[in-house]
Amino acid sequence: MITQKQRRTEKGLCFKHYYKWILCFSLTLYFVASFFVDHDQEDHPSSSLSPSNPLITNPKPKLLPSRAMFESKIHDQRHGFPLQRPNIRTDVFNNLKIYVYDLPSKFNKDWLANERCSNHLFAAEVALHKALLSLDGDVRTEDPYEADFFFVPVYVSCNFSTVNGFPAIGHARSLIKEAIDLVSARYPFWNRTSGSDHVFTATHDFGSCFHTMEDRAIADGVPRMLRNSIVLQTFGVTYKHPCQEVENVVIPPYISPESLRKTQKNIPAAIERDIRVFFRGKMEIHPKNISGRFYSKRIRTEIWRSYGGDRRFYLQRQRFAGYQSEIARSVFCLCPLGWAPWSPRLVESVALGCVPVIIADGIRLPFPSAVRWPDISLTVAERDVGRLGDILEHVAATNLSDIQKNLEDPSVRRALLFNVPPREGDATWQVLEALSKKLNRSVRRRSNNVL
Repeated sequence: MITQKQRRTEKGLCFKHYYKWILCFSLTLYFVASFFVDHDQEDHPSSSLSPSNPLITNPKPKLLPSRAMFESKIHDQRHGFPLQRPNIRTDVFNNLKIYVYDLPSKFNKDWLANERCSNHLFAAEVALHKALLSLDGDVRTEDPYEADFFFVPVYVSCNFSTVNGFPAIGHARSLIKEAIDLVSARYPFWNRTSGSDHVFTATHDFGSCFHTMEDRAIADGVPRMLRNSIVLQTFGVTYKHPCQEVENVVIPPYISPESLRKTQKNIPAAIERDIRVFFRGKMEIHPKNISGRFYSKRIRTEIWRSYGGDRRFYLQRQRFAGYQSEIARSVFCLCPLGWAPWSPRLVESVALGCVPVIIADGIRLPFPSAVRWPDISLTVAERDVGRLGDILEHVAATNLSDIQKNLEDPSVRRALLFNVPPREGDATWQVLEALSKKLNRSVRRRSNNVL
């Protein structure tokens, strides 16, 4: 006969078996669910236009979730880090490694108090810095002794004038010199090469000459302290010019990817391009300004005088916040020179599918290996502006559809945009590729006899 005590013992054992079964079932369910979630993400990667899409990933074998992995995710969330971060296969760029100097905030972060600093046409200096910081553990290294290049993040285009609202760069040379003095005093890397493996940005009109007027820029030239370094600059021409007498890479001006996405989102998919030829911007009726200089070499004035009354041309001299929607409605977008040859309209036109009409003799365009400019744009000589209407009519009647088809290639648009974090093929990617071709400047490679 079973006693009361035996019944309680058997009942306890039953509960123990029941709880073990529940625990095993729960763990099995967790592992199976994790497996399918991982494979679902692998089978359905995010679009290349998605903000969370990383650069090329370095695939690793799928493992069952472990406690360490789970705690790592919790740790990342606690510190506000994204669960997905860029992960570049460094072998794509010949195992390129870049060290980003952590300078005092007065050289960079303090300027971000003005929101325009991150969004105006010269903001590639900010976007590229942020993009490189997001590559921690990939191309970016925290060990300067294993670095090929050293990025010096100094923002010189964010000192906005209270008079006209434009960025003033009179402080640029002194600020850069102060940064160089700092890194050369604290680290051994600048002094061992005189800065030849150090990288700077110069995103203003005449790049590393740091002046808005060409005659002054030419007179001043590239600061002696930078002449051994590599400069990423928006200015570039195909002929000899004092402002590119330095190792340089021509990069595109900054256009916010977010602003372009908003514009594209608000445009109907089947919108008709009802504007034949478009330009909105500064066109002086009397081009000789207060400084005695002629803006745009009179080119924009001639465009206004010749075609201001032509119904094929939609020319506007006033500012308009929604002008990107006008670009998206246009067939041809004029990209004439201003003070400098380059223009943000180049990037906006390509991104929004409008054929850029480049009017800037001798301009050197960014990333020609990734963007086949002759296939997606037109180049009109400055002397031929008076024939612009006839030239565009001829193109419209012959090869316009081929050019428009080439413009639809998403890789072309992506190559001209700086994303944070970066994406495969974007402007940061193109910069890294350009630097990977300059590894003969790397002390690490020379000491290891590896290039």
